[in-house]
Amino acid sequence: MASESSNFDISGPLHLTHVNWDNPYNRKSVAASLVQGAYILEEDRQKQREGSNALAPRWWTFFHFQLLHTLVDDVGNSIFGAIYEFKPPSSMYNNTLHRGPRYVIAFRGTMIKVSSFMRDIRLDLKLLKNGLHRTSRSKIAIEAVKNTVVSVGSSNLWLAGHSLGSGMALLAGKTMAKNGVFIETFLFNPPYAYAPVARIRNRKWKRRIKFAGSMLTAGFAIAMKDKKNSTFDSFVALPNWIPCLFVNPHDYICSGYVEYFEQRRKMEEIGAGSIEKIATQNSVVSLMMSALFDKDSEPMHVIPSANVTENLTPQQNFIEAHRLNQWWKPDLHLESKLYKYQ
Repeated sequence: MASESSNFDISGPLHLTHVNWDNPYNRKSVAASLVQGAYILEEDRQKQREGSNALAPRWWTFFHFQLLHTLVDDVGNSIFGAIYEFKPPSSMYNNTLHRGPRYVIAFRGTMIKVSSFMRDIRLDLKLLKNGLHRTSRSKIAIEAVKNTVVSVGSSNLWLAGHSLGSGMALLAGKTMAKNGVFIETFLFNPPYAYAPVARIRNRKWKRRIKFAGSMLTAGFAIAMKDKKNSTFDSFVALPNWIPCLFVNPHDYICSGYVEYFEQRRKMEEIGAGSIEKIATQNSVVSLMMSALFDKDSEPMHVIPSANVTENLTPQQNFIEAHRLNQWWKPDLHLESKLYKYQ
């Protein structure tokens, strides 16, 4: 029996009967629903739900999308993503401003299902070690994005993902942005590979730890300035790409992004901007991997610009704070900030 969260008619944003593409809440809710569709596609596959028994289609047809392709992992053959095309009735264009996508590529996150769990967990560990870009799944994802851009253009495409899927979308978006191709990207609960300092309650120790972290990272970067630093090279090419990050402060997997961007602003306020400018472009883990093992590293969290939206609605626990369905609920208490790297 399917869980309620899989059934759009029970758990989906049924209240969103008309989509205003100029409305950030509407855009976010549709993007999150299409990511949920990628989850349920894999769930349908595992439970052999086909035809009228399949639950996934309702997550995109409600918003007038069609499924063009599924993205299938070469390890285990699980579905990890979907490519959708927007096919609205002609009446939807009358008397409305249209900022919606023609195509969306959505990536699911880790699933607690036997047939895909171990593969997903291995990829989670790769992400934590800044090595997601070296995996076959990421290469399939990036190739799909490149091919779609060639076919339809970057302005007609959205990328979206949740959790591990956000890592895939972020990696694909960064890869394209390095070549001057900027794709609108929605990242729900994107993993931040380091323990968030925000969980430390003592303000004095919190400031000291963050300052020490910036000094350590900057020191490593300066000491290795003669080595090829691919992280720096990619960072300086990205300021004009501004992905949308949706994070929850009670979700320790993604909440570190708030500290990452706020630390940059605070260091500038105290006159230490030059230190933070170096620190924010680098990752200690990546620098050590390069120094000790001569491995190419791609830290997901190292991005220059972002529009960060926090869900400040009270949450019961970490599991609630990490769930995708929070992002299409009505009456959310959200706070958004634009961080633009100069």
